[in-house]
Amino acid sequence: MNLNELQRSLRQLRLGGMAAVLETRLQQAQAEPMAPIDLLATLVSDELTRRSDRLLERRRKLAAFRDPNKTLDNFDFSFNPKMNRSMVFDLATGLFIDRREDALFLGPGGTGKSHLAQAIGQAAILQGHKVLYRQTHILLEEVTEATSEGRRKQYMESISGVALLIIDDFGMRKLPQTAAEDLLEIVMRRYERASTLLTSNRPVDDWGKLLADVAAVGAMLDRLLHHGHVLKCGPKSWRTKTAVTD
Repeated sequence: MNLNELQRSLRQLRLGGMAAVLETRLQQAQAEPMAPIDLLATLVSDELTRRSDRLLERRRKLAAFRDPNKTLDNFDFSFNPKMNRSMVFDLATGLFIDRREDALFLGPGGTGKSHLAQAIGQAAILQGHKVLYRQTHILLEEVTEATSEGRRKQYMESISGVALLIIDDFGMRKLPQTAAEDLLEIVMRRYERASTLLTSNRPVDDWGKLLADVAAVGAMLDRLLHHGHVLKCGPKSWRTKTAVTD
């Protein structure tokens, strides 16, 4: 069996990572030289790395982050030094997901809530969790569409099984009349089964008026706060700073 035939056989066995680097690794084995077991171990490592990278890529695509480059590495904690950075890094460990706890990020617009939520989502993916990111209005649009098409139960089940659901920008846009009912169902389905991270520029005292359903908001907050972590962001806004600077 020559090199091309071996590469073709590896691909048929779904060992594309090995096939892609086989020629290079054989050259390395001849140049160093490398013991047969070391060559095999290196090829297996290459295959595992490729599979891991592809899994991460698939999970990032599934998450559908609005800003996929937002990470903790490029977040400026010094801009709002009173922010509880210890809580942020504790959440980034993913332990709250293992414990099926929730989180609320509250504060004025432009204070980093969305950045931090997506950064924690990215960290969760690296830890092996499935993550789904949705802006609130898009999530509710998807629920409405699924309901009209007779797929509501299936849709709710699909988002209920995700380890971390990030609901971003709650309160930024006018919400449909069914928003309270839809959000409450999502929160109730996920309560103590999976983790929800919700960001809002509105204080929780305003949520009843915002959703026009005080009872539903009370039930939703009872569940989110029962095992919840509340991060207060701000008060300074990055967007305001940029506007003034420009």
